[in-house]
Amino acid sequence: MSPRRSYDQYCSAARALDSVGDRWTLLIVRELLAGPRRYTDLHADLPGVSTDVLASRLRDMEREGLTTRRRLPPPGAAYVYELTARGRRLLPVLQALSAWGAPALGERAATDAVRAHWFALPLLRGLEGLEGLEGEEGLVEVRLEEGVFHLWPGREEGPVYGDGPAPGEPDARLTLDAATCEEISRGTLALPAAVRAGRVAVTGEGPLAKGLREG
Repeated sequence: MSPRRSYDQYCSAARALDSVGDRWTLLIVRELLAGPRRYTDLHADLPGVSTDVLASRLRDMEREGLTTRRRLPPPGAAYVYELTARGRRLLPVLQALSAWGAPALGERAATDAVRAHWFALPLLRGLEGLEGLEGEEGLVEVRLEEGVFHLWPGREEGPVYGDGPAPGEPDARLTLDAATCEEISRGTLALPAAVRAGRVAVTGEGPLAKGLREG
């Protein structure tokens, strides 16, 4: 095992970067915020990463106490990686980076890879503080041209988003096109404003759905 890399600086920011400053590490965290993932799933949703680098980062993250690896019971019988409580506490770090990087998104290039659930972070940010959500955990299903995913705004433990339809009756369903989602991601369009403009269709009778329609 390679020795732990360090900036050797007595500074909390430097200590944090000792753990998560390597390329790909925070994007692996982004993927694992959706819950346990197999190595093959991680590799498929991190286009551009080599198998050697991904394996190395996962080993480093396990050593740093950010992830654990466990074997699924039969018939799965595959290993999955998941975040520890310490790893899940990186959610606000990724949210802050997502907000900071939003102005740099620009228009999507033809060579840009995209996955539907990559829009989860900006949509979570857009749902913060909405009426019907404050202090509560909700379940939201999002339908885009690229696919379907779901969110748990307000959740403090466990997965905060995931691929595919909601695993239960959602408090709200959002349907929007890619252009609208990209504008929300860039920070040029607020989610409530997109709903008022008819660019986001909201269905459901939960407090969150009503808060979005009335916001």
